[in-house]
Order: sequence, then structure tokens, then C-alpha cells
Amino acid sequence: MNLVALNIESIQLGSPLPFILRGADGVLLAQKGYVIRTRNELDVLLSRGLQLCVDTDESGDSHRAYLAQLQQMLMSDTSLGQIASMKISAGAQSSRDRAEGGPPDWPGLQLRATQLLRAPQAHDFPDRFDALHRELALHCRQSPDAVLLALIYLSGHETRQYSGTHAMLVACVCMLVAVEQLRWPVERVMRTGRAALSMNIAMTALQDQLAVQAQPLTSDQIAAVESHAARSETLLRQLGVHDPVWLEAVRCHHHRSPGPLADKSEGEQIARLIQRADVFGARLAPRASRAPMPVTAAMQASYYDESHQVDEAGSALVKTLGVYPPGAFVRLVSQEIAVTLRRGGSATTPRVAVVLNRNGMPTGELIPRDTAQPAWKVTGAIAQRDVRVQLQLNRLLSLV
Repeated sequence: MNLVALNIESIQLGSPLPFILRGADGVLLAQKGYVIRTRNELDVLLSRGLQLCVDTDESGDSHRAYLAQLQQMLMSDTSLGQIASMKISAGAQSSRDRAEGGPPDWPGLQLRATQLLRAPQAHDFPDRFDALHRELALHCRQSPDAVLLALIYLSGHETRQYSGTHAMLVACVCMLVAVEQLRWPVERVMRTGRAALSMNIAMTALQDQLAVQAQPLTSDQIAAVESHAARSETLLRQLGVHDPVWLEAVRCHHHRSPGPLADKSEGEQIARLIQRADVFGARLAPRASRAPMPVTAAMQASYYDESHQVDEAGSALVKTLGVYPPGAFVRLVSQEIAVTLRRGGSATTPRVAVVLNRNGMPTGELIPRDTAQPAWKVTGAIAQRDVRVQLQLNRLLSLV
């Protein structure tokens, strides 16, 4: 264990800790992801640990930022006294990455979304929610295929933090559809993302429970699910949300309301897009009671409305994501199994990487393929449960 003193002024109240927090004697004070909400809580930790420290073997990116800062001070002739007094900064890496548009910390974003939506507090909800939403919107603008790959892949595996992951997926899908196909103005795109991210805020904990519950829903659970849209609107008002369109979209996002978008109010249009993306995302996710659907089945459920007609919002979703969106698994005409990395020139010609050879054996190395080429044409989607190989998300994202 190699302990480094932490600059307590750098701890961002209300945000998850980016590393494990220890006392000067190495005693665990707070796990990574723990949220210190008030200065009083911080003072309590200080009284227990006398000095707050981080084990450099556990601190990852934050420690690398600390070393980079130290090297810069040495090269700039900083006095030895200043160097000796320098302390590691909580969130130094994450703040820098957000400012420079660095790659997302998807596990960190999952944790932030889960904590924020499970136990929102009026005194800090607006700032924390706005920060999370803006970060997601930024990544959607800068690297949309990587965002889709990460969230669709995670949605196919996640049960413990289902609700937060699902909310991020629906929000990002809706913002991309709103920009790329519906051509909505920026203000409406951002409002769409906010409504989608907060649509289930009144039942976040219940959603996470249902994801791992094998038994049928109880009558109380059914009632909670059926009333959650109205309760989410009420809770958002209590948390300081006053945008009438945002609130209307949340209130209406579970309505079954097929028909042209032009015949609906702005809030109803946003709600319909959210409803279609919600259907898509829910079918991708595993449950204790059922396996996730192949992506093509999730797409079909979104494409057709309640009257089995092509849905305008659902059609825009399919055109945006493609038939085989990033994160989906597909079989090629070569009999290889691949994961989609990014959208291609058409809805059926994505860029992929082979993960299983034609004999069903892992390839070890991810082999890029352009499915616009006849030799590597996609013949169909494969459910994640049928792909018996462990893949590292960061490794996939590096190929996007």
C-alpha cells in the first residue's frame, strides 16, 4: 500500500468519489463511488481518519494525473517546498477529461446515473442532473457510434444498475434521432435528452429490483409501474423542474399514441420518441425472468406502432441506428460472428469486428470487417447470450 495525502478542497460534494478513500493508517473510510453530500460528512471522515489519503495502487487515472502534475512542477522549476506540499486531487482526471472531451468513464457514468436517479435531493439535483446530461450530450456530438456501442453493449449485460443504464441509452438514442433524422432544433434536442434521462425517476429502485426478480410482479408493483409517469412528473416538480414541455413529455412517455408527429404538441412528440426508444432499450436488456432479445427483434418492436403500422418516430430510430447498430452481434456470410463497431454507409452494412471464427472459436484478436463487401455481408443478428466470449468494452471502443 502506497498512501498519498488527498487535497480535501478538491473533493466535489455531491459527486461520486473516483477512488477508494483511506485514512493515514490505511483504514478504509469510503468506497469508490461513495457520494459525500455535505461538508459535515467530510468533517466526520476527517475526524475518523485524521488525514484523507489515496492508495496509488487503487487510484488509477487520478494518480496518473497527480504524477503528470508533479512532473510539470519539476520541469518548471517549482520550489521543493511547493512540490513537497502537493497533494493528489480528487477528480483531477475526470474534470480534465470532461473539459477536453476525453473518453467517457462508462462505469462511472452508470454509477452517477444510478445514484442520482435512485435518491434525488432537491438541494443538488439540478446541478448534478445538468452535469450528467451535458456530459452525455457532449459525447453524443463528439463520438455517437462509440456512445451507441457502449450503451447497447452494457444494456445487454446490465442487471444491477439497469435503470440508470437504460435511462442513459434512451436519452442518447433520442438525442441522436432528434438531430440526425427529425432535424429538431438544439433546444428541443437537449429538452428531449433531459426528459428521457428523467422519465423513470419515480421508479428507479423498483426498475432495478424488477430486473433481478424472477417472480411475477405483485399487485403493488404493477400499480407502481402504471403510475410511474405521473409520479415522475410530480417528483421532478418537487426537485425544481419547471419546464412545461419537459414535464409533459415525462407525463406522456408511456402513452400509446400512434399517428403523425405533426399532429402532436412538442411535449407529445418528445414523449412518442422516448416511448419508441424505451421499447427498443427494454427489449435489449436481460431480466432474471427472460433473456434479452436480438437487436433486430428490438428494432422491429420500435418500428411498428400499436396498430402494426410503420411508426414515424420508430422509423426515424431505425434509420438513425441502422438495422445492426453498434453493440449488436451479427453473423456474416463467412459464418463468422462479429460485433458491430460503427454504422456504415447503409442501414445493413455496418463496420464490425469478428470475435468468433467460422468454427465458433474465439479469434483472440478482434478482426475488422467491412460488411459492404460481399465476402463479409451480414446474414442476421445474434443474441448476446449466444456469443460465448468475454469482451472488454474499452477494447471494442478503441476500434471505433
